[in-house]
Amino acid sequence: MKQSYSEYAALFKALSDETRLKIIDMLSCGEMCACDILEQLSLSQSTLSYHMKILSECGIVNAVRDGAWMRYTISKARADEAAAFVGYITTDKEDCICKSCRKTKCEEGESNGK
Repeated sequence: MKQSYSEYAALFKALSDETRLKIIDMLSCGEMCACDILEQLSLSQSTLSYHMKILSECGIVNAVRDGAWMRYTISKARADEAAAFVGYITTDKEDCICKSCRKTKCEEGESNGK
């Protein structure tokens, strides 16, 4: 798996907001129009646009214009990538970045009798 920490940091930063998590939860049931999201969350149009821009830019949400409204869906592929990335970084592996720094100063001190 390619390690792109900055790419995933942007995604997890987008998901670190309570309102955006609610939006993702709402979209888990399928496509929604901005008007329906607005109604459920009691947000202003500009506030919803701000949140959807962040979610769209990190790739977790797909946005399609439908006349005057936008329709949103979760990007299943991006959600799966994020889940796989979390699994990857929380599992021991041969190419882990910790392998190069495994011997810590604490361990060195113990071997020197300190």
